[in-house]
Amino acid sequence: MSAPFATQLLGWKKLDSGQAVPNSADSSSVPSKALAREILDCLGVVSEVVLPETPGNPGPKLETSVRDDLSGVLIQADPSRTWRVDHQKVISEFTQYTHLGKLKQAVLRNPVLSADLGLDYLIKPDVTVGIARGSSPDTDAFLHAAVSCKWTIRSDRVQNIRHEFLQMIRHRRGRLPHLVTVTAEPMPSRLAAIARGTGEVDAVYHIAFDALQEAVAAVGSKQQKNDLAEMVGQGRLRPYEELANTLVSC
Repeated sequence: MSAPFATQLLGWKKLDSGQAVPNSADSSSVPSKALAREILDCLGVVSEVVLPETPGNPGPKLETSVRDDLSGVLIQADPSRTWRVDHQKVISEFTQYTHLGKLKQAVLRNPVLSADLGLDYLIKPDVTVGIARGSSPDTDAFLHAAVSCKWTIRSDRVQNIRHEFLQMIRHRRGRLPHLVTVTAEPMPSRLAAIARGTGEVDAVYHIAFDALQEAVAAVGSKQQKNDLAEMVGQGRLRPYEELANTLVSC
């Protein structure tokens, strides 16, 4: 299984040296390049050919692709709900977090509060999935899910995801939204850095899950195979195609 947009985003890129490398790989890591190459082979992407339609910076395209896909799939899967799927919508526009908008105004009027609190709680998740109580555009929506889209996983991105989700856990008034990550990262060790943890992230969804499993089985080290088996076995790493069903079923 792979996301319907996986082969539109995954491909090859040229380095300044002229070398072609997979666009999900860490170009300084031999294992990352090997796994990413194998993933592309499993997806049937032509080897070392940089296609003009492959985005040069796939990160933003991943965000809008997830938004567009979920917008269509969720409505089809459960038309009884009024779904609102948005890109980088501030959480204070949802019912569990409307109080943060009022807090923002108080902070802006008070220099002491501004220095103490800042505004980093006004988070704009890459993709938000809201459920409105009515069909009117003015109806308040409940934040059902927040999706952090990270093309690849690096230590700073892991910290950013954890920080944003912890803020959402702490500041909510009402039920916690689903907090998930969508990625194309090829390295199990880096996936484990965000999939493992203490509950900030419900699960990580990979856009080329089956190809990742095949790649690790073919060229992965023993540790990479163990890491992947652990994450999959514990339900911490899942196919992207399961995300919509998860959101519909609860």
